[in-house]
Amino acid sequence: MKRREFLTLPAAAIGGTLLYTLAGEPLRLKAQDGVVRVPLRFFTAAEARVIAAACERIFPSDASGPGATEAGVAVYIDRQLAGPYGRDKYRYTQGPWVESMPEHGYQGRETPQQTYRQGLKDLGDFAGLSMDEPIAKLKSMERSRFFQLLRTHTIEGMFCDPMHGGNAGLIGWQLVGYPGPRMSYREEVDKHFGEPWRPKPASLEQIMGRPGKLWEDEKD
Repeated sequence: MKRREFLTLPAAAIGGTLLYTLAGEPLRLKAQDGVVRVPLRFFTAAEARVIAAACERIFPSDASGPGATEAGVAVYIDRQLAGPYGRDKYRYTQGPWVESMPEHGYQGRETPQQTYRQGLKDLGDFAGLSMDEPIAKLKSMERSRFFQLLRTHTIEGMFCDPMHGGNAGLIGWQLVGYPGPRMSYREEVDKHFGEPWRPKPASLEQIMGRPGKLWEDEKD
């Protein structure tokens, strides 16, 4: 049995979020000594730190709001790669593997899991780079399949429903003013008639009042 590894995050960085949403586990994780240990499914702890550092460079925290670290983007990516998406369960993966029009989508041989494994080798000790080195490293990889996936997944992890591991504490939705997947505002019309009203963001689980079924938990 593979020994379980954890991504260690500073508790202050994730702003008191409901930590079970980060873990994808039916329990609340407890912060100890100012850090939170989130169980990993695909990455090793060292790999998760590299991915977290790269995501932070793609979507950094600044004066306008929090970034990839606070949103738990690396946890989102870890969950997706460990599930059917990472294994390319639903993509036709037989040859021929050819270059095609962009409208046809990715036509290559590698699965997302394989793409990340190679990308991690190319990043090397990314988390240990200083000054402008991380930006230069990412710029040198901009045209690669790995960087394209990493950038896409970073954005997804910032703004996904938190049940998938990212957007911790709904900070991504707060950043853009998205109220969550509400189906109707009919009951609110009379309450706030003639005045500006912006509802507080709510996740799908909060709206439904029950846990959602995650496709990344699907077994072969």
